[in-house]
Amino acid sequence: MAQEKEKAQAEKEKKAKHFKQEKEHKKPKHMELHEYATATLGAGNMREAVRLPKGEDFNEWLAVNTVDFFNEISLLYGIVTEYCTKDSCPVMSAGPKYEYLWMDGVKVKKPIKVSAPEYIDYLMSWIEEQINDSNVFPTDDGVNFPKNFKQVCKTILKRLFRVYGHIYHSHMQKMVALDAEAHLNTCFKHFVYFVKEFKLVDERELAPLGDTIQHMLKKDAEKQGAKYKPKYNY
Repeated sequence: MAQEKEKAQAEKEKKAKHFKQEKEHKKPKHMELHEYATATLGAGNMREAVRLPKGEDFNEWLAVNTVDFFNEISLLYGIVTEYCTKDSCPVMSAGPKYEYLWMDGVKVKKPIKVSAPEYIDYLMSWIEEQINDSNVFPTDDGVNFPKNFKQVCKTILKRLFRVYGHIYHSHMQKMVALDAEAHLNTCFKHFVYFVKEFKLVDERELAPLGDTIQHMLKKDAEKQGAKYKPKYNY
C-alpha cells in the first residue's frame, strides 16, 4: 500500500513538472486578464472563454493567452519528456506525413533536421526569449506593443501546435498511461478555440490533427446545440 501511494505521488510530481520554467504575468493588467480567463474557462463554455472581453485591448488579450499556452505546453511536454528521446523520436514529426525542420533566422539561419527533443528544446527556448524581451512583450503600463506583435504571436502559436501534434501522434499511449489524457485534451481544445477565434494558425498548419479537431468541435457543437463560428475578425 505504501509503495502504491509513493508511486502515485511520484506520478503527480512528474505531471506537475514544467519542461521550461513557468512564465508569470508581470503586468497587473495581464494578471487581471489571466484570472478572468481562468474563471471563464472554469465555467465550462470554452467557446465564450476565448473571446475578447468587452472593452479590452486585443494585443493585451493575445499576450496573456500566448504566455498561458506556453505554460500549458511546457507542463504537458514535461510529462513525457523522459520518453521523448533522440532514439525514440529521431525526427520532429506529427505523424508520418509531417516532419519539421528547425530554423529561427538568427542563431539557426538555414533549416536543420534535428530530433524531436532537440527541436522542442530549440522551440521552447526561442519562445522564452520572445516572452522575456520587454520590447516584444511589454511589462510596463503605457508601453505600446510592437507593430508586428500579432505576427510574432502567430509564429509562436504555430510552433506550439507542432508540440501538440508530436505528443498526440508519438506519445498518446504514454499520456493515457500516466492519466494525463483528459488534461491534454482540455488544453488542446482551449488552444484550438483560441487560434480559430482570431485566425492565428492557418488551417494547413493544423492538418496533422485535423481529424481530432473536427471530432472535438463536432462533439462540442452537439452539446451546445450549435455549430461553432468565430465571433470576431482580426
